Amino acid sequence: MGEEKVNIQDLARKVDELVNVLNVISKDLTEVAQSLKGATKPATTPAVSAPAPVPVSAPAKKGNINEVKKAFSPDLVAMLLFDERENIFIVKPRRFLGSDNFAKIAAVVRELGGEYVSAGKNSHFKIPK
Repeated sequence: MGEEKVNIQDLARKVDELVNVLNVISKDLTEVAQSLKGATKPATTPAVSAPAPVPVSAPAKKGNINEVKKAFSPDLVAMLLFDERENIFIVKPRRFLGSDNFAKIAAVVRELGGEYVSAGKNSHFKIPK
């Protein structure tokens, strides 16, 4: 019974992570659709573009790991592990993030030009240098 409970909890966490990723993708697709609608308007009507996303205190330069950490709020930094590789920064959760924190972290990572890599227990965020 205990093993089944652990497996159910693990599956529930994975489903929650997938829902978070799908929410991020859905928001991105909505933005793309709005941009495409604006681009296909007749030439006589000026196209109104969607407002530009506001950077979430993203550093102008991503030269070192401390600059990447500064892009996140202190409460989010406490939930994450940061690693610097040759061409990328790797950001991994220290613990289960939940949907709200995952969405906040994913938004900052996107502002930095990064992406989420779903790899089971090795899932992480990847930010290019």
